[in-house]
Amino acid sequence: MNLQSWAPYLGVAEIILAVSLAVLVLFQTKGGDLGGFMGGGGGDGGSFRTRRGVEATLHRVTIYVAIAFFVVTLFTFLAWGQVV
Repeated sequence: MNLQSWAPYLGVAEIILAVSLAVLVLFQTKGGDLGGFMGGGGGDGGSFRTRRGVEATLHRVTIYVAIAFFVVTLFTFLAWGQVV
């Protein structure tokens, strides 16, 4: 499989996915204080809570973008390896 001609496009796609993934992760809501950082304290008593609505959709989209980033990264490594 010759991916050499796709190398520049895969590189651009990887950059776009990386920026998108960083933005999606930063949009995730957090517990608010550092008490819940390692599972203790926190505003909700340290327990897990159910994601609903927009938060659940954002969580799923983040997972899909992370998977796409991983796949594109693999193909990019293959493509740039063929260029040399």
